[in-house]
Amino acid sequence: MHPALHSWRDDLPTTFVRLLAYVGGLAVVSTVAAQFFQSQPVISTITPVHKSDWIEIERPFPAFALSIPEAADVPASYAIRRHADGGGRKDILSLGQADGVAPYLQVEIYRPGVETPRFADPKTEIEIGAAGLGPADVTSDNEPLASKFGPLSIITFTATKSPPRKCLAFVRSTDDPRMQISGWFCQGGSDLIERSTLACALDRFSLLAAGSEPKVGALFAQAELNRTFCGQRNPLMAPTPKHRLLWKAASR
Repeated sequence: MHPALHSWRDDLPTTFVRLLAYVGGLAVVSTVAAQFFQSQPVISTITPVHKSDWIEIERPFPAFALSIPEAADVPASYAIRRHADGGGRKDILSLGQADGVAPYLQVEIYRPGVETPRFADPKTEIEIGAAGLGPADVTSDNEPLASKFGPLSIITFTATKSPPRKCLAFVRSTDDPRMQISGWFCQGGSDLIERSTLACALDRFSLLAAGSEPKVGALFAQAELNRTFCGQRNPLMAPTPKHRLLWKAASR
């Protein structure tokens, strides 16, 4: 056929097939190149943030008091913590500094919710509660200490963080009301706080408001009847030299 009579329509199928082949080839090359040159995804390690089970209450309203007049110039603090899920409450009172060399007294009242089915043994409770002091040589004393709240389980340990101090710890739990009183009295040097000094300090621990827990109020009311006024049964003799020197005696 003469070239002049050859129509462009006759070449359309061949041209179209070549175009499709060319486009398909580009697509394959592009895909292979993308797979070859693509950067590997950067996987960063995410460190989970530990969320405490206990929530610190801002501007706590004190329900308990620790009245030691001769320690009026000693740093004091009061904290309330609520369990995020179980509803338990801890009131924590302290006199002195946890990282100093002077005497340091802490008392904790724990009224558990559903987060604690039962209390641990006294030694374990102190090891957990005093973890911030780095307790070492934790030892249970077989002889309980008499107090206005009843017999206290006594545990001794050495606080190893900051200046080493000897600590006399105590624990008492009740079933009705379900409550635990615990804490420790520490001082510098090689000697422990005397047991009578600890009992005298707790003799000054009292309830300010029971709120909606009448059984707690009844427990503290009974405790006041058992109060010895640091060894003196007569309330008129409460401010005895022995009481006034409680904190200073510990300092020495």
